[in-house]
Amino acid sequence: MCGIIGILGKAEVAPLLIDGLKRLEYRGYDSAGIATLHNGHISRIRAEGKLVNLAARLDETPLSGTTGIGHTRWATHGVPNETNAHPHATDRVALVHNGIIENFASLRQELEQKGHDFVTDTDTEVVAVLITDMLQQGMTPQQAVHESLQRLEGAFGLAIIFLGEHDLMIGARRGSPLAVGYGDGEMYLGSDALALAPLTKRISYLEEGDWVEISRDQATVHDRTGEIVEREIKLTEASGALIGKGNHRHFMEKEIFEQPAVVGDTLQVFINPTTRSIHMPVMPFDLADVPKVTMVACGTASYAAHVGKYWLEQVARVPVELDIASEFRYRDPPLPEGGVALFVSQSGETADTLAALRHCKQQGQHIVSVVNVPESSIARESDVVLRTLAGPEIGVASTKAFTTQLTVLACLAVAMARARGTIDAAREAELEAALVEVPARMADVLNHDEAIRRIAHDVAEARDVLYLGRGTAFPMALEGALKLKEISYIHAEGYAAGEMKHGPIALIDESVPVIVLAPVDQWFEKTVSNVQETIARGGKVIFFSEEQGLYKLGSKAHAFIPMPKVDPFVAPLLYAIPVQLLAYHTAVAKGTDVDQPRNLAKSVTVE
Repeated sequence: MCGIIGILGKAEVAPLLIDGLKRLEYRGYDSAGIATLHNGHISRIRAEGKLVNLAARLDETPLSGTTGIGHTRWATHGVPNETNAHPHATDRVALVHNGIIENFASLRQELEQKGHDFVTDTDTEVVAVLITDMLQQGMTPQQAVHESLQRLEGAFGLAIIFLGEHDLMIGARRGSPLAVGYGDGEMYLGSDALALAPLTKRISYLEEGDWVEISRDQATVHDRTGEIVEREIKLTEASGALIGKGNHRHFMEKEIFEQPAVVGDTLQVFINPTTRSIHMPVMPFDLADVPKVTMVACGTASYAAHVGKYWLEQVARVPVELDIASEFRYRDPPLPEGGVALFVSQSGETADTLAALRHCKQQGQHIVSVVNVPESSIARESDVVLRTLAGPEIGVASTKAFTTQLTVLACLAVAMARARGTIDAAREAELEAALVEVPARMADVLNHDEAIRRIAHDVAEARDVLYLGRGTAFPMALEGALKLKEISYIHAEGYAAGEMKHGPIALIDESVPVIVLAPVDQWFEKTVSNVQETIARGGKVIFFSEEQGLYKLGSKAHAFIPMPKVDPFVAPLLYAIPVQLLAYHTAVAKGTDVDQPRNLAKSVTVE
């Protein structure tokens, strides 16, 4: 997801724009740029690659001005180079854009026929040229933007400045978040509150279809039709401090090691420390009467939901349907009256998940979300928000957001089981005690960091890697494979261990590491049997299990990492950590960009 910041300020804005873009680096990007207004002129500097390249260009050629916009771009249309980097500009307009303009080709052809020239390969440039065309027809900037927005199809967050208009900036959103920041004689636009946190705490969020004209003294918000509307100003919780790595080499490593703390913080939201009982926020429905839960998410969040499906079905005995958000609406499944639709998202802005939420709302479902950003679009459009307390997650590959999602879903499963009478008081107490114990056991797992680092050097030499698990360890195998793919660029696949003989076993030889997640649960013996078959065919097995697993395999495994003995219910929370560490150390050994892997963005706000 690209990043946007805009400032109508009192001082020189170029340094502030760079600072704001640094706060958005966690989203992933491949080029960056800023534009300012000075003495009636639009000036731009852009650079391919990281922000250090842009900063170096600015040192060579400083930009003056107290009005400006900035952008980190993750390429959609057009290769990631300086020409295609934002801001895009004509002789009258400069703008930055998150999202995709789906009808840009037809608009570009129309504008070319009118004599307009294009210099980039992007969809965004057509917006700048379209607005310019409207200005040439004698429209005001506000009229030109409003008319242009009616012509655009797709998703966008826009920040726009105009030649000679030093006290005007216009923003617009459709499917991509945009926040307005209120200062003292200064105003701001940002793609999220984190970019604006050092500038202001007073934030309002544009709603779907809104556009806003801002000056240094006020903001006037219009809805899709152009009517003036009010949007609530809130105090944001985002911190103004730049997020550092501490003593860690990468943000991802830091965030892996933060998990005992953030899981503990999240548990405290849902578990009363005195009574050790789980409590949920007030809900507009009775957990005991829910006929079905429909779970929808993308990527890592979908694997958290996959574990949640096991928990809700096995513990609370409620039917659960799970789908990835990008397919859910197109499958258009029947949804029961009174059903609950549960959405899991770190950012709360994932485009496919948000679209699925709106689809479920139209079908009369109760909307529950598990999100890390309480001010996000998904949170604001939900009936109930179950918040994770992961804090800002900077590494693109999700770690602590994932385990806090698991934490919330585990608490929900126990609360629903209690409401439905599917567990007795003794089992409820056991599950709650197991959850309370998780942060300490996570700390125990982190003590194996050095051993996992040594194993990772072998994995780094592999071309293909398999991950195996049964029950709740199956989605953990899927997540482990995803992590390895994301940051080390090694091909990896996760499988249910029982499916090995249905095809994947053909891939086994001495060059293929096989990562086995085997908590001692009801599926343990069957998992060990599958592992024996893998070893018999020369597979290089890396075994994560309790000491009982080591006893079962003896010295047959290539490597063994002992895991704490816990209630199998909470095992996924612990087994997340070794697969994260294995992916991390493998990526470090290969020398890849761990925190900002190629082609990936932190939050995907286009479909």
